[in-house]
Amino acid sequence: MATRDPLDTEVQFLKGIGPKLAELLGKAGLRTVRDVLYYIPRRYEDRTNTPPIASVRPGQWVTLRGKVSHVEARPTSRGMVILRVMLTDGKGGIALIWFNQPWLKKKLLDYKGEMIVYGQVKEGSNLYEINSPEFELLEDGDEVESFARIVPVYALVNGVNQNLVRRAVQSALNIYLPQVQDPFFPALLRRYELDDIQWCLRQIHEPESDDARLRARKRLVFEEFLITQLALALRRGETLAEIGIPYQVNRKDLESQIHSIFPFELTGAQKRVVSEIWADMERPSPMSRLVQGDVGSGKTAVAACAILAAVQNGYQAVMMAPTEILAEQHYRNLAKMFEPLGLDVELLVGKLTPTAKKKAYERTASGVAHIAVGTHAIIQEGVSFKSLGLVIIDEQHRFGVLQRAALRDKGFGNPDVLVMSATPIPRTLTMALYGDLDLSVIDELPPGRKPIKTHWRRSEDRLQVYEGVREMVKEGMQAYFVCPMVAENEEVQAQAAEDLHYRLSTGVFVDCRVGLLHGQMKSKDKEAVMEQFRAHELDILVSTTVIEVGVDVPNANIMVIEDANRFGLSQLHQLRGRVGRGGDQSFCILIAEGKTDEARARLETMVETTDGFKIAEVDLRLRGPGELAGTKQSGNIDFHIADLVQDGALMEVAREAAMKIVQSDPSLSRPENQRLKLLATQVRGSQLQATVS
Repeated sequence: MATRDPLDTEVQFLKGIGPKLAELLGKAGLRTVRDVLYYIPRRYEDRTNTPPIASVRPGQWVTLRGKVSHVEARPTSRGMVILRVMLTDGKGGIALIWFNQPWLKKKLLDYKGEMIVYGQVKEGSNLYEINSPEFELLEDGDEVESFARIVPVYALVNGVNQNLVRRAVQSALNIYLPQVQDPFFPALLRRYELDDIQWCLRQIHEPESDDARLRARKRLVFEEFLITQLALALRRGETLAEIGIPYQVNRKDLESQIHSIFPFELTGAQKRVVSEIWADMERPSPMSRLVQGDVGSGKTAVAACAILAAVQNGYQAVMMAPTEILAEQHYRNLAKMFEPLGLDVELLVGKLTPTAKKKAYERTASGVAHIAVGTHAIIQEGVSFKSLGLVIIDEQHRFGVLQRAALRDKGFGNPDVLVMSATPIPRTLTMALYGDLDLSVIDELPPGRKPIKTHWRRSEDRLQVYEGVREMVKEGMQAYFVCPMVAENEEVQAQAAEDLHYRLSTGVFVDCRVGLLHGQMKSKDKEAVMEQFRAHELDILVSTTVIEVGVDVPNANIMVIEDANRFGLSQLHQLRGRVGRGGDQSFCILIAEGKTDEARARLETMVETTDGFKIAEVDLRLRGPGELAGTKQSGNIDFHIADLVQDGALMEVAREAAMKIVQSDPSLSRPENQRLKLLATQVRGSQLQATVS
């Protein structure tokens, strides 16, 4: 029988806690001793400096030591008691104020000794004062180190105060710290100049100095990164150990077919990525590759090259997209490419009639359909394939782990998996999210594409913007107007698509053909509007972010984004990518006030660059990793200590360390790696659980 880990002891058994306080701590996620030990402070108060009282100024947070010289308790007309205490050190004095705490009056009324306090200095009526300071009474011979130190400040929830958390932490450190086992073997600590775990946990909660705190944090961040990278490496190792489909890739024949279906030459970046994919497909283990490419870089053409290789070997291929609009666009493009080669492409989306759905199911199951394109409808129970060998997932961050696994399970044995993203992701975030995948980056746009010119305008410039759009529409161009909302909402002051469509179609652009598109419309109505816009039966399309991904209308050269400050940077970049698909100069106009520093930084970044990876780096700094690219859905950006913006360099080091460990011990079976394996396995389990929930 396995021995129970002492760190799994319930928090109620810590000294001074008990069942009632444990219930409160549970609201903050502190249920076991381990939770408490790894509950890292969100900031610290440095109380080590005790200046003379006469030197302090309003606004400062200070630790002061002095003698209690006067205590006055004054009731107010509302029944509140204000306690005023004078603290002097011989050279200056300051007033300490407490509100409605009668127990303090009894404690301080006859006290004539020394007191040490911490708080923020404010202007008073006659003297500077500190309201509700933290304090300790100093008896003769008392040391002040327990108070005048670097004090941790923890994140709190309703009903839990700092003293309760600090009490639990101190009890856990005093009793259970010696029982914490270090998952790092000594050689690993030496190689990366890291301190042992017990010292680090003590210093992160009760730091001797700022340097000691930073050393402790470095170790804990490194551990968090390393365990995550090991979890990804184990997952990758399992994939490589599987028997996949070793394709015979006839490059000469494939290149000839590619020349016949594409009216353009692939870019150097596209050719490099296609070569990497084909090399993966030739290996006996299943491909697991992520292709990242900026908006308009030609990922669909790369995917088509992979599909050709699979079909050439007698296997079926499937492409899954997050929206019906994008799935239908992929279907049209792939059908146009492949049907001249005699290949059958099927569409599988939720809106199909029962008859059409039955026919599509039969064609994929029998193998008549070489290629299937659809939404999550593809992973439904009734869909099956005769010989599915290649799975392609577009905008893959919008799908969970289980959805990807469900699609792969429909394959023939272990099909190759290619995931694509048009949402550029910073390198550190890519390592955190997709460390189990090989990475290809299409870092070159097709020739002839002109960079989109982006301008930021305030609301008072709106009519001038509209006039510019009118001139371009007269020249035969088409325009998007994008709004953050579908309909007006009393609680949110933002432009609504329905309202803007009415105003533009009946006012400013009454002589133009103006359409409306949003996510609440029926699928057939959305597709009808998009078809009208593609066919240039509409001049202007007023839309929500339903056009964010995949919509491709080469004649649309103008985009006006209303209330642009309500969109994230990556979303603005995705929206902007809907124009500039043809050879003419395109424009994106951002209408926003930019009232905050962050809003101005986003808007200025959009004006300054069209590089999606640079934009993603700025977005990471401004918003943090959890908000980027829908990654909260992924379930594995849940670092408790590490910060991908601040600690990116350490992530690189931890990834390198993980690779070395796995290279020498692929299954982490050596004795010194047992605790690392246990923690990595727990991380994988929590990631899957996060995805399920």
